[in-house]
Amino acid sequence: MRIMKKASIVVTLTTLLYNGYAQTGQPGIESDLPKGKKWKLVWHDEFDGNELDTTKWGFRLHIMQTRHSTWTDDAYELDGEGRLLLKLYEKDGHYFTSQLQTGSNYMDRPGDQYGKSKLTWPIAQLETPKFVHRYGYYEIRCKLPTQEGWWAAFWLQSPIIGSSLDPLEAGVEIDIMENFQRKGGISQNLHWNGYGKDHQHIGSGNLDLDANDGEFHTYGVDWSPSGYVFYMDGKETWRVPGPVSHREQFILISAEANGYRNGAPASILRKANLPDYFVVDYVRVYDEVN
Repeated sequence: MRIMKKASIVVTLTTLLYNGYAQTGQPGIESDLPKGKKWKLVWHDEFDGNELDTTKWGFRLHIMQTRHSTWTDDAYELDGEGRLLLKLYEKDGHYFTSQLQTGSNYMDRPGDQYGKSKLTWPIAQLETPKFVHRYGYYEIRCKLPTQEGWWAAFWLQSPIIGSSLDPLEAGVEIDIMENFQRKGGISQNLHWNGYGKDHQHIGSGNLDLDANDGEFHTYGVDWSPSGYVFYMDGKETWRVPGPVSHREQFILISAEANGYRNGAPASILRKANLPDYFVVDYVRVYDEVN
């Protein structure tokens, strides 16, 4: 699949099929699509221009009904050459990052007062998602951070995860790529049934793939009714049969400084040469063409 960057892209009804793939749009940077299937581009951001496309992305600022103290809407920039730079920066002894999302989780923001009573409905006013999707191939091309003390991730989340003990209906957190340290390893994970006592998890464990080599790599997942197949640079890294979410889910590109979930920044952050960057070339979503 080839797409032109630094120019607007017109996706037409004309689809060229070749080598088991589907090509839609104009030639450009190639996606590492899974072989043996035909694919059609249905959503993407190439990060062209100098401003973030806010019709596609919002900012995640809350977690589990709490305003995160160092998640912000200003720890990013577009370089004007087709790349998004999520950065880690320090200010007054604290370390700030941004998280982009195309939707939102219904339990992230604090709840609302019920009428004029002193009761609180635990769910905030629901927001209309910018993009949610079910099944298909989801891919990011990115360059990972160089400094220790923060992590980068590309993942999918259900707007109503944990609302029931049926992950098919309530959805599954699908971690396509998480990079916690600068030793080259990534992990790929599933979480379901919320994040309390019912929480369930399965993961790939650490995959030593030399991901922190300073180069761009692609990370993707083929999500289908039969399971999930994860990829790096077009090569399968992990597969798992489920549980398979049947829920439309939203996309997140996230960065986070270590330590704040325990109340204070990790001491290793003081050694970091900042600012440091998680550089994203594109995010693309494809549907399989039957």
